[in-house]
Amino acid sequence: MMKILILCTGNSCRSQMAEGFLQSFDENLMVRSAGTEATGKLNEKAVLVMKEIEIDISHHTSNSVEIYLNETWDFVITVCGGANENCPTFIGNVKSRIHIGFDDPSHTVGSEEFTMKDFRRVRDEIKEKFYEFYKNNVLIG
Repeated sequence: MMKILILCTGNSCRSQMAEGFLQSFDENLMVRSAGTEATGKLNEKAVLVMKEIEIDISHHTSNSVEIYLNETWDFVITVCGGANENCPTFIGNVKSRIHIGFDDPSHTVGSEEFTMKDFRRVRDEIKEKFYEFYKNNVLIG
């Protein structure tokens, strides 16, 4: 079984959406997400925009990367600049480390309509980029 860890800074938004997409592409993957500075909670707007496309991430937890440091991973994927720069050294075996960066929609300022539109944009970019990753690395594997 392929093991994939998705890293972000807060583990509340982008990494959670990416985890949800990978799980929706292939239930046989073992996918986890974590944060270098995990917030301990999910961003409500991230949960909402995923629910709009029938992917439920409300049961996910926001975890510190520390709990995964001793494990072996096929892929460690960072999804934000902060996590890419501060990605901890993994004691375990990591076959491939990849960075696929996205804007942080939780920093978007404006009306509710405007911020939700930005969450949807980032969600759709995550879906597209992670499906590309899935096709090129898991299916062909």
